[in-house]
Amino acid sequence: QLSLFRVTAKRLFSTSHSSVDSKEMKKFQPLAHKWWDEEGEYSALHSMNDIRVPFIRDTLLSMSSNYHLGSPLSGLKILDVGCGGGLLSEPLGRLGASVTGIDPLEDNIRTADQHKSFDPVLAKRIQYKSSSLEEIVEESMETFDVIVASEVVEHVADLEMFIKCCSQVLKPEGSLFITTINKTQLSYVLGIVVAEKIMGIVPEGTHEWEKFVPPEELERLLESNGFSVKTVNGMLYNPLSGSWSWVESTSVNYAMHAVKSAARGQSSLTEALSEMEKEPSSAMAGTAV
Repeated sequence: QLSLFRVTAKRLFSTSHSSVDSKEMKKFQPLAHKWWDEEGEYSALHSMNDIRVPFIRDTLLSMSSNYHLGSPLSGLKILDVGCGGGLLSEPLGRLGASVTGIDPLEDNIRTADQHKSFDPVLAKRIQYKSSSLEEIVEESMETFDVIVASEVVEHVADLEMFIKCCSQVLKPEGSLFITTINKTQLSYVLGIVVAEKIMGIVPEGTHEWEKFVPPEELERLLESNGFSVKTVNGMLYNPLSGSWSWVESTSVNYAMHAVKSAARGQSSLTEALSEMEKEPSSAMAGTAV
């Protein structure tokens, strides 16, 4: 039954159903060597680490009774989806986690590999792979304790399939952390007009407002795919100080933590796959470029 399940999974998550949007890849290709320039195009992501890393660390510590002083995340296997040059993978590795970073752009992975090689500890704790999420599903069924998808879901071609894949590679009761941008008038003004066109905080054309995801929609997709949403926090970037802070409003940026429900046996996974097979059109939605 398991081998049949794997074959089915491979067919469903094959690259013909890719969540990767090739238009998005073309946008980020020219910036692949600039990830570690803290004053450059990715400066806002560097400073986001000041709030997203503690958010991930403290949430996971609150769920665990095993505390390792100095290496609070040791023993955890984390998948960093859309890892870019490794800006989030590295601090998670420093906290003791075993991190796998995946990104469809080979040049991003080359940059990430080169940067981690300067630190022998990180070189052992982090491995990078040029891959989409669905390409690793078959080999990584229920492998990871934690998935982070930071500033990624607003770039994928098929969000529901992306979430289904997250569920497949996450262990039961594993955690999923997402940071992304809401779809509001304010996010259009601040995220695109101000950030891209006026202040040049990110390169023009980085984001498409149509692909921004309201927290209610993300929550609905997660809940209908076997996740329980635990936290939704608003985030705000101050372009003058170059720093991020937590805010009550989720009208621009927000962070979400969800937990995959406990295992209900192999049959439920098989049922989920057969349901997906009945709806091939929905899996393909949004992949045309």
